[in-house]
Amino acid sequence: MSKRQDILEATLDLIDEEGLQSVTFAKIMKRANVGSGTIFNYFSNKEDLVNELYRDCRRLLGDHLMMGYDPEQNLYERFKYLQRNRLKFAVEFPKQFRFIDAYSYSPCIKPEMRNLDDDAASREAVLAIITEGQKLGIIREMDPKLCHSISHGIVTAIVKGFHVNKFPLTDQQIQQTMEASWKAILV
Repeated sequence: MSKRQDILEATLDLIDEEGLQSVTFAKIMKRANVGSGTIFNYFSNKEDLVNELYRDCRRLLGDHLMMGYDPEQNLYERFKYLQRNRLKFAVEFPKQFRFIDAYSYSPCIKPEMRNLDDDAASREAVLAIITEGQKLGIIREMDPKLCHSISHGIVTAIVKGFHVNKFPLTDQQIQQTMEASWKAILV
């Protein structure tokens, strides 16, 4: 693993454990086992570091959402597949999921970082599904981004409950979550 990756992982771990405001370069250097010169070779300041971490996490999410995606499947199967991949990502990469969830709307993240092209394929796939469903008259007529947020919010809420041991995620519960996410945007 590279020193840059060590720094990013140490930062993610510390943010997950302590929250962003408590994380200092001194703590990051200690956790990553690097000196200040090494950190400043890669990142000019804490904001730059946090934004790069956000970019890396979003890229990882985008890659996982599109894994095995088949645009030839029917509308519901495509939707369900992407939502299931979102849920799998959140379970397999809990720190990255929590970081994205906590900081996507934070002023700590630069506005241009929220509209990254790194996960554009997955965003476009979701919005295309919604737009197609609206044209077919089966998905609510509203801004496709709002529909996406509604369906995404259901998955996010369920995963958050799972992360705090509120309930397990059985195959049946996963299926129920996919159904609820879908039905929330149907006409």
